[in-house]
Amino acid sequence: MTDVVWRPEDDPKVRPPLEKGDVYRPDILDVIDNAIDGLSGDLRKLSLDIHDHPELKYEEKYAHDAYTAFMEAQGFVVTKHYHLPTAWVATYTHGQGGRVLGVNSEMDALPGIGHACGHNLIGISGVAVACAAKAAMELIGIDGKVILLGTPAEEGGFGKVRLMEKGAYEEMDMCLMCHPAPGPRHSISLSSSLALVRLEVEYTGHTAHAALSPWEGQNALDAAVLAYNNIALLRQQLKPTHRVHGIFEGKDWAPNIIPDNSKMYWYVRAQTTAEAEDTVKRVTACFEAAALASGCKVKIVRGSIGNEIRQNKALGDELADVVRKRYGAIDYEWGIHSASTDFGNVSYELPGLHPGFSIPTIPDGGNHTAAFTAAARTEVSHDACLVVSKALAAVGTRVLTDAAFLEQVKQTFEEDKRTRGI
Repeated sequence: MTDVVWRPEDDPKVRPPLEKGDVYRPDILDVIDNAIDGLSGDLRKLSLDIHDHPELKYEEKYAHDAYTAFMEAQGFVVTKHYHLPTAWVATYTHGQGGRVLGVNSEMDALPGIGHACGHNLIGISGVAVACAAKAAMELIGIDGKVILLGTPAEEGGFGKVRLMEKGAYEEMDMCLMCHPAPGPRHSISLSSSLALVRLEVEYTGHTAHAALSPWEGQNALDAAVLAYNNIALLRQQLKPTHRVHGIFEGKDWAPNIIPDNSKMYWYVRAQTTAEAEDTVKRVTACFEAAALASGCKVKIVRGSIGNEIRQNKALGDELADVVRKRYGAIDYEWGIHSASTDFGNVSYELPGLHPGFSIPTIPDGGNHTAAFTAAARTEVSHDACLVVSKALAAVGTRVLTDAAFLEQVKQTFEEDKRTRGI
């Protein structure tokens, strides 16, 4: 990967050359451009409002109220507290029948560092796509439905998975969203992400006086340290695309008492769910070996699996065509390629597209840093967010207007399922 990251001091007016030719239904794209440009000021205020009120997973009460009020003002039918306390849905229907465009808006922030993953931008992007699609449906007479889903708890809470289990995605023909990340100037990325398996590991031993009779104890802290070191050694034999990282903690520890408890939290990531599962087996052996060596008991609990993003090729090709001809550049290396998201699970269940879009960041100021929190509120980042939103809205309205294209999208999805052995 070439280290060409867009820095704040770079000239934002320098753009890559655009391809010749026009896009599908340029008249629709003109409506989309005008609609989003017309909402830019209001979207900017909404983005900064959310940024100024960061909320953790499943606590997004302020964001819930701000987004639902905004969508009601835009003429959408809004359902508050949709399946989950801080989830919501905004819908717009035009005419009779037609297809259903799904869009996601994320809301949650990170502990201590606020919107360090740019969910304020993700949130307004979903709003922009939905509003632009509504404008095109009204002005051009497109039958169909738009569903904008406000999804809580992307950061470790699997909010989309919980909503999917409750049927929130069943009506959608496909689903769109985007995500900010470092990258080359004016680029929109179609990289995937990593699959994720969460593990909770608990060791139980026996207390003893650490000086008087340590031989009477089984040291659960030792078990955790052994497991940590086992995995550190295992990393030498893992593929460079895999990630295994974790922490450990305990209760009522004291230096003069052999600890009888420890708890560990681990994430195992890989490029595919199948690869992640293979690595989990090797990591599990590290936990079990530590229990055997320390004489402790071990309990391993698996959390929900986060699938990798399966970018629908037909949707991605359409996005790439629109971007290259009207807005900028496409890449397949940047985005959130080494991170994970619960949208991956959505893309396993229905056709989905989740492009990344680059925003200017300082060196070592990528996602989940305080510097990225600052980057997520700049005006140039806002402008980049609106560009990808326009392109996504163009893809979404093609689904609404082109039955043959939607069939291609569905065929691509089924072909991808076959490659996964489903």
